[in-house]
Amino acid sequence: MRKIDIYSHVMPSRYLEIMREHSKDPGIVKRMSNLRMLWDMDARKDMLSQWPEVQQVLTLALPPPEALGGADASPGFARVANDDMAAIVERNPDVFPAFVAALPMNNIPAALEEMDRAITQLGARGIQVTTSVNGRPLDDPEFFPVFQRATEVHGVPVWMHPFRPASQADYPVEEKSRFEIWQVLGWPYATSVAMARMVFSQMFDRLPNLRVITHHCGAMIPYFGGRAETLWAQLGSRSVEDDYNGLLERMAKKPIDYFKMFYADTVLGGSASALRCGLDFFGSDKVVFASDCPFDPEEGPMFIREGIRSVESLDLPEDEKKKIYLLNALKLLGLEEDIK
Repeated sequence: MRKIDIYSHVMPSRYLEIMREHSKDPGIVKRMSNLRMLWDMDARKDMLSQWPEVQQVLTLALPPPEALGGADASPGFARVANDDMAAIVERNPDVFPAFVAALPMNNIPAALEEMDRAITQLGARGIQVTTSVNGRPLDDPEFFPVFQRATEVHGVPVWMHPFRPASQADYPVEEKSRFEIWQVLGWPYATSVAMARMVFSQMFDRLPNLRVITHHCGAMIPYFGGRAETLWAQLGSRSVEDDYNGLLERMAKKPIDYFKMFYADTVLGGSASALRCGLDFFGSDKVVFASDCPFDPEEGPMFIREGIRSVESLDLPEDEKKKIYLLNALKLLGLEEDIK
């Protein structure tokens, strides 16, 4: 069965050099520089030849443009990333059928301009944002025009990637996170927080056609769905300084129903039980196959292999598997005419 890997990462060589020059995080420079599959597309294609049925949608690996420079520099960084991802797709459409635009989110006028250019001129099929913009929440009113333009003008989805730096400590008395907790546990938490902020800022009421693809199968939300539903049904009962009176009444749906409007990928390290939890929460119409390639211990093949194994191990009906592997992705990418 044909499979579209909707969340795989690349770092084109020119962007890699920008990252090496401007990043203030030596850890991320080390990680990205040592992953050949991020920037060597010939090696990437050779690796993917093990799965001729798999096609990968390209998204820019971290760090995003706004983390590498100020508002004057980040638009140029985004242009480099998008130009080079578009070129990869143009040269290899059978392997890489689409890419997702990177945006300079610390310069919203430039981000809107680059979104328009990447979609209308380069053929991008969506946009990618991180769960915070240099520490600022995505529901900040300044960022709303980005979601509005993507949804109401271009009709493309948003890939939301978690980001929490090592400098964000796990305990207030410490200066940084230890044992890479900031990534392993911090990123799913960051995704869950961003989802909640979008829900309670009523972004889905304002943009009912908004489509957001969450990494790691909706992060904490499916597993804690029961807790989220019952405790947020009492929103305000534990708050003194913040006045949430009337918010639930103003929302058109119950909070838990908004969380089910997100899309979720299958990036769970191959855990079939976690995937079952995500499918039970979101339903097979909202789950899409993805690998997070090449960020696995084998630097590429493991997450593809184990991701497929996790789907197959659930003994799903063929029509549900086809949705997860192919049909949901084609709809999100606006490639329904490509359904075979």
